[in-house]
Amino acid sequence: MTKEIKIGNVFIGGSNKVAVQSMTNTATCDICATVKQISSLENVGCEIVRVAVTSEEDASAIQAIKKQINIPLVADIHFDYRLAISAIKHGADKIRINPGNIDSDEHLKEVTNTAKKYNIPIRIGVNGGSLNKSSLDKYGNTAEALVDSALNYVKFFESSNFFNIVLSVKSSSVKKTVDACRLLAQKTDYPQHVGITESGAGDSAKAKSAIGIGSLLLDGVGDTIRVSLTEDPIEEVLFAKEILRAIGKDGNYCEVVSCPTCGRCKFDLIGVARQVKQYVANVKKPLKIAVMGCVVNGPGEAKEADLGLAGGNGKVVFFKKGEVYRTVDSSNVLEEFKKEIDLII
Repeated sequence: MTKEIKIGNVFIGGSNKVAVQSMTNTATCDICATVKQISSLENVGCEIVRVAVTSEEDASAIQAIKKQINIPLVADIHFDYRLAISAIKHGADKIRINPGNIDSDEHLKEVTNTAKKYNIPIRIGVNGGSLNKSSLDKYGNTAEALVDSALNYVKFFESSNFFNIVLSVKSSSVKKTVDACRLLAQKTDYPQHVGITESGAGDSAKAKSAIGIGSLLLDGVGDTIRVSLTEDPIEEVLFAKEILRAIGKDGNYCEVVSCPTCGRCKFDLIGVARQVKQYVANVKKPLKIAVMGCVVNGPGEAKEADLGLAGGNGKVVFFKKGEVYRTVDSSNVLEEFKKEIDLII
């Protein structure tokens, strides 16, 4: 079990649930636009949000942004240690830095001293493009190098008497990221933020993230996650939720299961399944709904469903926990389904 770390009003690590993160793509100094986007992210389930701090204007905007949001705010800083210090002083709940691109150990120590004074954590973020030279020379651009680089920074932070640490080791390679996170978990109990960096856009990016993040969470590795997509940040949060649900880490939702189509199917399984899923999308209750193509795959294979339907020749049967209890005309299946699901939600 990892150490428990407090980020604003959210605890990660230990026995706490996995927290979903995303990052704004607005100019942080545009306070109205940034608050608007964070509010949208909150509404779809984002639990920690990160903003880019590229200037003093960005850093000072944190104070005003914090007053208008409800989730912890993380400041993302590269290169300029002074921006990290300013972000902390303006109320950031956590900062993310890559120590390898801070220009000196002295300046890095100023950052840890300030974080210690304000009692906020620092995420040490290491990725394949920013390994420290000694790790790169020793291991090449490998998972071992990512871990070695991160642990070297941990030693430096600890030598400065700073232990309020979150770690991340990321690569655009799914295998390298998974190997690195697993190895890191064996060597330290600091909580990890996991994700596949630069995964891209569309289905291929989601596949990379699902495989990488899902594999790690099933291993018990990962305390916060971000699905990094070249898309609207809202898509990151929605897909992160899907990953958590798929591996059983988020039980407070209505799951819809459905069978693949085959020659036995005699009704519009694809269309009905899509509309059923859309209808229950916002149900916050641990239910399982089954939409099955025929009686062969109906009550039997979906006998755990709280409510299920199975199509046939012009007829659809409804069942609960494997027991058929009524039959309706297939032309009315959606209207009848809505009546049935409304009774149990």
